[in-house]
Amino acid sequence: MEEIYMNVDHDKSVYSQPSTNQRAPRTSEKIFFGAIILSLGVLSVFLLAGLIGLSIHYHNSIRVAAAELSTVKANMTDLQASDKLSALTKERDQLKAKLLKTTEERELLNANLTEITTARDMLKASLLKTTEERELLNANLSSMTEERNRLQMISEQKKTCPAGWRMFSCSCYFLSSQLGSWTFGRDDCRKKGAHLVVIDSAEEQTFLSGFTKQQTWIGLSDLEKEGTWKWMDGTPLTLKYWTRNQPDNGGGDPRWGEEDCVHIRTEENTLWNDLSCNNSQQWICEKIP
Repeated sequence: MEEIYMNVDHDKSVYSQPSTNQRAPRTSEKIFFGAIILSLGVLSVFLLAGLIGLSIHYHNSIRVAAAELSTVKANMTDLQASDKLSALTKERDQLKAKLLKTTEERELLNANLTEITTARDMLKASLLKTTEERELLNANLSSMTEERNRLQMISEQKKTCPAGWRMFSCSCYFLSSQLGSWTFGRDDCRKKGAHLVVIDSAEEQTFLSGFTKQQTWIGLSDLEKEGTWKWMDGTPLTLKYWTRNQPDNGGGDPRWGEEDCVHIRTEENTLWNDLSCNNSQQWICEKIP
């Protein structure tokens, strides 16, 4: 019995104790695989850490690049805005300058218009005043003419001229029957209490043109000063009835001498001509009756 148990135990021991040769290889494999797994794990950890670092770096780079891009864009926008603002400011200043110039021109035009309007109003007022004065003068002239005619009529009614004298207006006129120089006629008129005729109106010129039919001395000369014509009463010459190209003081021809005295009725017409005072002609005297 014991032998059986002993055999059994022996057999158990034979079956229960593993072989040393079989255990050693399995342990090494486990260690090897464990090392590999551990290495792979460590490597994975490093890879993961690297990926995380790269990801962080990438995101940081993107963020920095984005920030830089935003800065560049902002700078460009600011630059464009600044250029645009500068252009707008320049355009505004130009418009302001044009507006100022236009305003100044408008004010100058307004000032000129005001001056023109003022001058026009002054001219209108002056014209109105002149018109009123002219109308007043015309009224006065008409009144004076009427008064003169009235006085002439009264004078002619009350006054008469001496025998041989002819009345016209308010004066008496005498035409000499003899001939003589201008000075001779002047002296003869003075002896008669008269003077060589003084012509001071168109009516008197017309009357005398019909009063004499010959060349006749009148009381006009430039004996005192060459070229300065005066009447016998000292009044300067204003009303003129010279014939064509006269007076000419003889035209420089020595045959005619100095022509300082005037006669009426030339051979061609009834106008005036200067002649040498020594010529012999009729004369006309004038006096107030």
